[in-house]
Amino acid sequence: MNRIHMKRFSILKMALWGSGESEPGGREETYLYQALRIAAVVALYWFISITLVFLNNFLLDNKELDAPLFVTFFQCSVSVVLCCFMQVLAKLCPWLIDFPPVRFDLKTAREVLPLSVVFISMITFNNLCLKHVGVAFYTVGRSLTTVFNVLLSYVILKQTTSLQAVICCGVILGGFWLGVDQEGVAGSLSLSGIFFGVVASACVSLNAIYTKKVMPCVDGNIWKLSYYNNINACILFLPLMLVFGEFGRIYSFTRIFDTGFWGMMILGGVFGFGIGYVTGLQIKFTSPLTHNVSGTAKACAQTVIAVVYYSSTKSMLWWTSNMMVLGGSSAYTIVKSREMKSTPQKEPQDSTKEKLLPEEDDGVGV
Repeated sequence: MNRIHMKRFSILKMALWGSGESEPGGREETYLYQALRIAAVVALYWFISITLVFLNNFLLDNKELDAPLFVTFFQCSVSVVLCCFMQVLAKLCPWLIDFPPVRFDLKTAREVLPLSVVFISMITFNNLCLKHVGVAFYTVGRSLTTVFNVLLSYVILKQTTSLQAVICCGVILGGFWLGVDQEGVAGSLSLSGIFFGVVASACVSLNAIYTKKVMPCVDGNIWKLSYYNNINACILFLPLMLVFGEFGRIYSFTRIFDTGFWGMMILGGVFGFGIGYVTGLQIKFTSPLTHNVSGTAKACAQTVIAVVYYSSTKSMLWWTSNMMVLGGSSAYTIVKSREMKSTPQKEPQDSTKEKLLPEEDDGVGV
């Protein structure tokens, strides 16, 4: 009888506190501990991602300094510095920081260069979209990434898409057009912002395709790719800044020696680098599918926060367009996840990358 009671107690304990899975140190992880850890990681991802968008909007909306390329260049420079700093920390505290040793190699930099061209196009047009449409409409303005992913995968990779996934893309397109229409009705439509958003969406999809091709050059390590990508970007931005006359604007900027301005610039770079880390962290402790659903929910919260913060008044159709975009994106993620589970994948890392496409535009340092 005692054995029966002990057995029942053990089953109840496992059901309430965990399945007996242990950490490397031998300590059992409880369900409560796992849930709290996942909640903390998701909350950190939301905080860094939303803060980064508002920070970039603040920096890019500066009336005194119309230099979006310089802002992006500086944040890429911060990412390079942080990559070097993380390498030093990894050597000093290998039990705390896991970061690969990276030495600059000219051959590898040249191999990554085609991706870097797409990368700077992506982050430049992304920031220009954010500059012209603001945070509230940013989700809809940048919503066509999934649609371009389907189109370019068919054109470049010859990959077909299921009818269900195409229907999801149709919902996203409908939400995009409805959102543009409602912005026009409200008198706040920025045609240049919409154009930049569409081009940025296409560049995000191209960035993922080129990333798959370039990954073997950096031993499949995303941090090495970030290191070379940001170094190449810093070099490529210099002639672009010269062509568009941004050096003159920087020289005449009245707050060039303002510590507050540079503090915000550095903070934007740190958050841009941090979004890559927390994205990987969220995927590690949840799943690619959960990460994408979390990103969609974050985009919804981000839109609501922006509307409340800027005291905007939006119509019901405007909100409907946002729900169509977010709902279509979530449905597409779920459909693709089911298809990948039912079909054996030769390259699982590629399928993960595809599911993460909508979230690749969160930060310049990724």
